[in-house]
Amino acid sequence: MTHLHQIRVYWEDTDAGGIVYHSNYLNFAERARTEMVRTLGLRQSDLAAEGYAFAVRHMTMDFLKSAKLDDLLQVESTPKALGGASLEVGQVIRRLDDGAELVRLDVKLAFIRLDGKPARIPAELKNSLQALVSERR
Repeated sequence: MTHLHQIRVYWEDTDAGGIVYHSNYLNFAERARTEMVRTLGLRQSDLAAEGYAFAVRHMTMDFLKSAKLDDLLQVESTPKALGGASLEVGQVIRRLDDGAELVRLDVKLAFIRLDGKPARIPAELKNSLQALVSERR
């Protein structure tokens, strides 16, 4: 299953030349992953209230083209693998008007307690996440 999330580029996202500042792609990807998990009925605030969170453990990014002010972007998030305490997600950020692929990300998330220690993903959440991973096969 690939989750799709649209984002408009605003002034706050760009440098003085109207080009998206590189670190803002991280924000776009984070929002899209949050919305992907929300499709399972899980809000990040609920997870935090239970004392847990997903934290980025490792990430690679390829910057292919630039987004500009007013572009409408789509972030495609595809769960790739699920471990006992981890989730791997592939993401592509593309511009919608021409379909240009702008950024590719491979993200490994660790499931942690809020004190920073690793934790096993609870069975109910793991089953929901596994359904997302299995759908792509």
